[in-house]
This record gives sequence, C-alpha cells and structure tokens, in this order.
Amino acid sequence: MRHRVVADLSALPLHGSGSASVTWWGTLAFMLIEGTGFALVIAVYLYLASIAPHWPIGAPPPDPWPGTILLLILLASVVPNRMVSRWAEREDLRRVRIGMVVMSVVGLLPLVVRIYEFGALNVSWDSNAYGSILWVLLGLHTAHILTDVADTLVLCAVMFTRHGDNKRRFGDVRDNALYWYFVVLTWLPIYACIYLVPRL
Repeated sequence: MRHRVVADLSALPLHGSGSASVTWWGTLAFMLIEGTGFALVIAVYLYLASIAPHWPIGAPPPDPWPGTILLLILLASVVPNRMVSRWAEREDLRRVRIGMVVMSVVGLLPLVVRIYEFGALNVSWDSNAYGSILWVLLGLHTAHILTDVADTLVLCAVMFTRHGDNKRRFGDVRDNALYWYFVVLTWLPIYACIYLVPRL
C-alpha cells in the first residue's frame, strides 16, 4: 500500500489558545450548562415570589451587608483577573505566578464572607419554600466559587513547577480567568433576587 502525503502539518503548534483550544470550548460549554441551571433556579425563585401572598415568607428580608461586601469583592477581583489573563497571553511566567497567588487569595475571600452570608439570610433552608430556594441559590453560587478556587489553587501550584513554563499552561490560566468572569457575572442576578426583590 502506498502512502501519499496530503499536507505537511509538522509546523503547526501542538496546542491552541483561546477559541483554538478544546479546553476553552469545554469551559464555554460548562458555563452555558451551569448558566442554564442558574436561570432555572432564578425562574423558580421569581415564580414562588409571584404566587406568594407575602414575600419573603415568614422571615424578614436578608441582611444585605454580607452579600454586598461579597459583591464588591467579586467586582474588584475583575481587575487582577484581567491582568493575569493578559500576562498569560504574553506568556510572562513571573507575573502569572504573582497573579495566580493573588487570585488564589481573592478567590478564598468570598468563601469567608459567604459563611456570614448564610447566617444573614434570616431563614433556615427547611423553613418554607422561600428558605429552600434562597439556600439553593446561595449554595449553587458557592459551589461555583469553590470549583474555580480549587482550579486556581491547582494551577497556581503547577505554575511554580517545571511545567509552569509550558505554553499549554498559559492557556489553562486564561480559561480559568474566563470562568472567574462567569462566577462574578452570575452573582449579579442572584444578588438582585436575594436582596432587592424582597424589598420591592
């Protein structure tokens, strides 16, 4: 059997970055799936609010301070997150290492505030439908913060090994930054549901 070379692809890079990466598409698909889950839970929350004679049910509105502090932390985190993404695009290992340490700390801060936020809801998860949907909203978002923080911590550790100077790892850092934007953006409608809707 004779083999015929159709094209010489040996000069092509072994991996891509951004939309040329399979990991980027996987991250995007994950965000679309999880975004749909958030949309469904928000729809349930709004449906329950629309049929309840009083909202919130059997509890005062949540204390907005922990959620607002968390909102401010998340919005402020966009700046270092963007810087890390740019440094990864430039493959600046020293700055990426610093940025990943910063983002690891920044990712842990919302989890500390979230502990107080659950207590400030003024309702237990098993009190009624209002309490249940509130805890589900907060629980889902907490799970996403934990997911990204775990990924950030692992990537941070990898960037300090001999594998850190691998072009593929820089793409992973950019994908991680993309997911953090998703975590920040999803908090905005959830914050509105939890803290603004009960006060309308």
